[in-house]
Amino acid sequence: MLGTAAPLDRVFFEIGPLTVYWYGVIIATGAFLGLYLATRETDRLGLKKDLIIDFIVFAIPVAIICARIYYVIFEWERYANGPWTDIFAIWEGGIAIHGAVIGGVLTAIVYAKYRPITFWQIADIIAPSLILGQAIGRWGNFMNQEAHGGEVSAAAYDNFLQYLPDFIMNQMTIDGVMYHPTFLYESVWNILVFVFLLVLRRYNPIRGEIFLSYAITYSIGRFFIEGMRTDSLYAFAGLRQAQLLSVLVIVLALALILYRRKKGVQERYKDVPAPPKKGKKKKK
Repeated sequence: MLGTAAPLDRVFFEIGPLTVYWYGVIIATGAFLGLYLATRETDRLGLKKDLIIDFIVFAIPVAIICARIYYVIFEWERYANGPWTDIFAIWEGGIAIHGAVIGGVLTAIVYAKYRPITFWQIADIIAPSLILGQAIGRWGNFMNQEAHGGEVSAAAYDNFLQYLPDFIMNQMTIDGVMYHPTFLYESVWNILVFVFLLVLRRYNPIRGEIFLSYAITYSIGRFFIEGMRTDSLYAFAGLRQAQLLSVLVIVLALALILYRRKKGVQERYKDVPAPPKKGKKKKK
């Protein structure tokens, strides 16, 4: 049941000293599709597209930086004794989605203070784009042969993995050992969450609950899939960092939903924003 083909080339193209990797191309593709989806939804809701475009211009670099910092912090032993430039080698892999989400949330909080849009409006509009980008981005892990699970048993292969396309199992065969394609499991789960969020927003939920539903559903899938991975970041006492954070996110998101409902939040996702107040004209 071993893959027989050579692994796919990680390089997309090379021009002189410039090397572009599939990892970066796939991540960028997810980001651009997410941007397209978010701008279309912004327009449909009667908001100016610039509000979301400007936010994403700020959010993407902050999210990438936070994602890398998050990863390096939990993998510090890997970088402490090596060349300091390795910290910036994101094309080798090693960005944490939880760090990216934290960076995006912080950017949205600050951005909403200076623009005519609330944090919850931004979060709800971006949530489907975010999970779609995550689903696509996992294929960057595939190209790098990372974020995989443990060794595939004969029973697992015979039961369902034999039906996967050969190119996936060939790429998941490393040094003669076939590993579970957990990148694929998470990508499929994220697509299901994406569809769920698109359906949910058709029912015009309370503002903020699309994003909070994203946080809950993504975290549920991540908790179980993380338990299969062999490259997990660990927090302390042998606890997988992503599983611990997933539980905390689920509890916090559920608490926020209950708190905001009890508080009597009335704004709905599709509510038209109030027009800006015009100043009174001075009488001559």
